[in-house]
Amino acid sequence: MLTIGGLVFLILCVFGSFMASGGAIGALIASMPFELLSILGAAIGTFIMANSMHDLKHTVGGLIKTIKGPAFKKDDYVELLSLLFFLVKLASTRGVMALEPHIENPSTSSAFGKFPKISANHHVTVLICDYLRMVGMNADDPNQLDDLMGRELKKILNEELHPAHALQTMADALPALGIVAAVLGVIKTMSHINEPPSVLGEMIGGALVGTFLGVLLAYGVVAPIASRLQTIIKEESKYYELIRAVLVAHLHGNPPQVSIESGRKMVPSEQMPSFQELETAVQALEIT
Repeated sequence: MLTIGGLVFLILCVFGSFMASGGAIGALIASMPFELLSILGAAIGTFIMANSMHDLKHTVGGLIKTIKGPAFKKDDYVELLSLLFFLVKLASTRGVMALEPHIENPSTSSAFGKFPKISANHHVTVLICDYLRMVGMNADDPNQLDDLMGRELKKILNEELHPAHALQTMADALPALGIVAAVLGVIKTMSHINEPPSVLGEMIGGALVGTFLGVLLAYGVVAPIASRLQTIIKEESKYYELIRAVLVAHLHGNPPQVSIESGRKMVPSEQMPSFQELETAVQALEIT
């Protein structure tokens, strides 16, 4: 919601100051629809040319994400740490093979069933089960697992960041597209050079609206949205890094409590549960 609030505040300040200083808002509004059509049409067209259909859908989801904010809150991190605590404790006390009923069919697992939000997250469930399955196949070298998970998580992060980079590219192009719209306005004005100064002044003013909108949309709208989306995606990536930290700590031979503490340290500071909060959560587990 802060994104929407900031956008409204920006519009009020920019156009409010223009009106307060004696600017003719009517002339600005009259030219704006045609300039917006030219600038946004060109921007959307180039965006479609530069991206695949998957990227376009991904970008729409990213725009929704900037409004909603990060998907994971403190409770989500506590639930994930609790699930991982149960899994590594089970592996430590009964052996890796005891994990098989949970990782081979997580939809019927009593462990995953305790946390429906995690079960509903296909990417998280697959990530946990795939790497625990590898551990069961004797791929239990912590350094090897750390490197493998690191490369996969880096790949996922780069894919998730693509919409933010694409929006930033659009922001970089908008000032130039605004100039294109302004040049078209100047060409239109020159074709009416015999008109009186009052008419020419209005037409030149309309042409300059293109430059104004190109710069405003670039640095006041699209670039901040791209920056916000990038921040959100990087914060959400810590949710997946947490899994890596816990599993690697477990393979290094640490007790379950130490392993999940390694994961807790990966949680963004704003969402990080305290040591006592996490301890209370794992002590309340009754999973068989």
